[in-house]
Amino acid sequence: MAKLDDTDRQLLMLLQEDDRQPLAALSEKIGVAVSTINDRIKRLVRSGIISGFHAHVAPEAAGLNLLAFIMVGWSNPKVEAIFLEKVKASPDVLECHHVTGAWNHLLKVRVGTTRDLERFLSETIKAVDGVERTETLITLSSAKETWKVSLEAAPS
Repeated sequence: MAKLDDTDRQLLMLLQEDDRQPLAALSEKIGVAVSTINDRIKRLVRSGIISGFHAHVAPEAAGLNLLAFIMVGWSNPKVEAIFLEKVKASPDVLECHHVTGAWNHLLKVRVGTTRDLERFLSETIKAVDGVERTETLITLSSAKETWKVSLEAAPS
C-alpha cells in the first residue's frame, strides 16, 4: 500500500471536490509547484490510489428516480459465480457487496420506476437459479450520498 503524505492528502481531497481544476489552481491551493502537482497525480494514478476520473451524473436528471438496496441470499455456493456474472453485466447495479450475516450480497440499484425495479428483480436476480430469497429496501430520500473517500485515517 502506498503511503500518503499531507500534500498527497490535500491533493486527493481537492481532486475529489473537482477533478477538473487546473494544475495551477491546485498548485496555488496546496503551495507546491505545478510540476510537483503533475508528478504527484501521475504517481497516484500509477500506484492505483486514483482509479480514474469521472463525471458525476445526477441520477434524477437522467430519469433514474428510484434508489433501492437489495439483499440477496442462497445456500448453495455454486450460485455465486452465476449471480455475480448477471450483476456485473447489469447497468442498473451501482454497487455489489459480499456481506456477513443472513444475506450473501447487498446491491445498490438505481432505476427509473417501480416497474423497472420489478423487471430488474425478475430478469436479473430471480432469474439466477438457486437464488432463494431477496429483501428490497426502497429509498425515500437520502440525507447523504457521496463518492468521496475520507483520507484522515490513511497511513502516512
